[in-house]
Amino acid sequence: MNTVSTHPVITLIAFILLVIALFFLIVRWKWHVFLALLIPIIFFGIIPGIQQENFIVAFEEGFGKTLGKIGVVIVLGSVIAEALKHSGAIKVITHSIIYLVGSKRIPLALTFTGFILGIAIFSDVAYVILNPLVHASAIATNTGIATMSTGLVGALQLTHAIVPPTPGPLAAAALVNADIGKVIVYGGLCCLIGSISCWAWGKWAAGPKILTKGNPEFASEQSAVLPGTVTILSSYAPIVVPIVLISLHSVAQLYLDKESALQPVITYLGWPVCALTIGVWLAYRNVHSIDDKKESKSSWIETALKGAAMIIVVTGLGGSLSEILKGTPVVNFIVNFFVDYKLPAIILPFLIGVIGNMITGSTTVGVITAASIVAPMLSSLQLSPEAAMLSGASGSVIIKYVNSSYFWVCTSLSRLTVNEAMLAYGGATLVGGLVTFLCVCLLWAMNFI
Repeated sequence: MNTVSTHPVITLIAFILLVIALFFLIVRWKWHVFLALLIPIIFFGIIPGIQQENFIVAFEEGFGKTLGKIGVVIVLGSVIAEALKHSGAIKVITHSIIYLVGSKRIPLALTFTGFILGIAIFSDVAYVILNPLVHASAIATNTGIATMSTGLVGALQLTHAIVPPTPGPLAAAALVNADIGKVIVYGGLCCLIGSISCWAWGKWAAGPKILTKGNPEFASEQSAVLPGTVTILSSYAPIVVPIVLISLHSVAQLYLDKESALQPVITYLGWPVCALTIGVWLAYRNVHSIDDKKESKSSWIETALKGAAMIIVVTGLGGSLSEILKGTPVVNFIVNFFVDYKLPAIILPFLIGVIGNMITGSTTVGVITAASIVAPMLSSLQLSPEAAMLSGASGSVIIKYVNSSYFWVCTSLSRLTVNEAMLAYGGATLVGGLVTFLCVCLLWAMNFI
């Protein structure tokens, strides 16, 4: 990569100003995150000492290289989410987990539901779909709404931020060249423990202090009738099969001989584009009504494209920023700071994830920002791509508060006050993110990642 800038002081100041500009454009002036990222990057290219030709090359290469890896995959993941939402598979998954865990432990069952659905469905969409069940269960068991919903809210965010093939973590994994199979396996393990901590926060910390009960208005929307044509197996398949295929690809790379006849087959099936295309096919097999079949061919795809567009362009800009930073002294300055003060390298992506999320209110932007900034530094920091990605993703969950659309969706539908939601949902995302990060640190210290 050609040098973009060789002037350390000016470049460092410009980088700090870029972060400050991002904060004001989003928080103060409410700009969309796409323009809020693009404009500061453009201005970064005209500071004294920047070599514009190299800057342009870095911008275009970073954008194109990143989207070449995950652009199609993000769209396929969004299509699976649409199919799961409309086919009734979400209800089947939820009721199967409640049956397995037990009707006396519905808050825990909903937490596990959030853990699974967060992998495939955007958090706010999943919560909207499950909200009637949350209220109906709270009324039926005489349980406070915070106790019933807090684990679900936290778990949805954790897997949404950390476990591919959800678009955000998938994009972050591509930015740092992480092994997606390893990220799924180890990220899933950390998220499971983090999700249980969210449930514990709701049960023993937030729940007893919040007296708000379930709302009959929402509970009346809950239907006990499940789609008769959608089985448990077919409901889970669009989520589980792609994950298994991608994970098997990573295992095959480690343990199968390159001469093996299975190697190319598993490699191709575990390619995320192929694995998620199979997931789309499995999700569409749950579509049986004539109206849904018509909708699935056009409007579902268009909705998925709209939902994926923001993530795609932000990821592309993240790739551009990462490529630009590679050619500047900023990388060496940050690396030397951590080395000189003997700070654990894994803290850096975590802190960037926290800052990115708290500035923008978006978990997806937080995890992509962390990956974009840390990617050029990995070899110098001696930090593996998987550890960096999972660390940044854990930070991007902390903390959901009033600048987050997800916070407002959950708060308004649960009928909690802002203060109650800050305690329940803000607390759950704080505790869940920290516990997950500690699990990531443990895996890193034990050389698993």
